[in-house]
Amino acid sequence: MKSLPGELTRPPRLAPGARVAVVAPSGPVLEERLQAGLDVLRGWDLDPVVAPHVLDRHGEFDYLAGTDADRAADFERAWCDPAVDAVFCARGGYGVQRMVELLDWTAMRAAGPKVFLGFSDITALHEAFATRLGLVTLHGPVAAGVDLIKNARAQDHLKATLFAPETVRTITSGGTALVPGRARGVLLGGCLSLLATELGTAHARPSAAGGLLCLEDVGEPVYRLDRCLTQLLRAGWLDGVGGVLLGSWEKCGPYERLRPLLADRLGALGVPVAENFGFGHGDGALTIPFGVRAELDAEAGTLTLEEPALR
Repeated sequence: MKSLPGELTRPPRLAPGARVAVVAPSGPVLEERLQAGLDVLRGWDLDPVVAPHVLDRHGEFDYLAGTDADRAADFERAWCDPAVDAVFCARGGYGVQRMVELLDWTAMRAAGPKVFLGFSDITALHEAFATRLGLVTLHGPVAAGVDLIKNARAQDHLKATLFAPETVRTITSGGTALVPGRARGVLLGGCLSLLATELGTAHARPSAAGGLLCLEDVGEPVYRLDRCLTQLLRAGWLDGVGGVLLGSWEKCGPYERLRPLLADRLGALGVPVAENFGFGHGDGALTIPFGVRAELDAEAGTLTLEEPALR
């Protein structure tokens, strides 16, 4: 089984006045939530610019923020604009997998590295950025998300990651160890159901070997999470993984029902597994830099980055 992509490029950190393009590659965006998120970004002395189709809704499929072509065009235009320093996703939902093949990855690679932020359905883009662009990305709050708008912990951690990444080299979860131990590797992962459905696509990495795999999800019953984990195991995708970090499982049922499944499916890997690590759909979600090497101490509930998320 092939291992992770080689060393990934860290984008430059943001400075006051940096221009941030806000795009909607997945689901429809509520205008009031978007405006509140933009106010937060302006309060950080950023210059957010909203892509033309962010507030669109697909005429036939109301779970999409506009047509696939328009969402892809917004994203590619924002990424390739030399005046844009970062691209933030307005929200997750569903839709990235419909538009990711429409992007001109050659043009995006030529545009050079910049900060990319999002989570949930955006997992598919995190995978594509790693395999197609060789770029470190940020798994964290979306621009129209409640965490960015209302939660001080999420705001503070994201802001520090963007502007002063050397100050957040150690991430402390306060969680516990499902399987104790220490492990080192490259951070990757995201939404479990997206990782399972990415298998076999052009943008999926061949395996998680050598990585510290971050897993979380939302609104999935236990049996569906069982199906996703079992699919990753059967495909050999988890072979050689260094360790696992478990984030939030919002609306996935009582955790006391989910925990035995996680122990059953992941415990046999023989690697450290840390739970309740504070990223994902839960309140106060922390920002995790995918593509950076780090050390996990599952018992202490700490993740120590070998270098800052951004340079």
